[in-house]
Amino acid sequence: MATITSANSVFTLMLTDLFPVPQVLQGYATDDAFASEAVDSAEVMMGVDGKMSAGFTPFPTPMTIALQADSPSLSLFEAWLGSMKVAKEVFFADGTIVLPAINRSYVLTRGVLNKSAQYPGAKKVLQPVQFTITWESINPAVL
Repeated sequence: MATITSANSVFTLMLTDLFPVPQVLQGYATDDAFASEAVDSAEVMMGVDGKMSAGFTPFPTPMTIALQADSPSLSLFEAWLGSMKVAKEVFFADGTIVLPAINRSYVLTRGVLNKSAQYPGAKKVLQPVQFTITWESINPAVL
């Protein structure tokens, strides 16, 4: 029987202007590797007569990635943010997520790093660092 483990997942990011070769993310946080937020894919309105109308609306998808304080992938995010600070421009990323446990993959298109912790929180041990990338689109595919 198949499992639903995320331990064998593979998440790659590519930033054409900074890292043109896909980079495999490593060193995820224990309980929060990566997750996308729920999105509003339709505008819904109720008329005064009680009749509902709705229409599809395009939407971006925010995704949070949490990395351990000693993750080798922190340098990728630090370089991404640092480059944006210097250039005063955004740099777009593309990515893929492969989830072998459920035989699925996801294609991530035109992502922008829009939230970034500046350093790990210092408690008893250093805490995971969170980043938010907002994607233009995320599309599923069967492996």
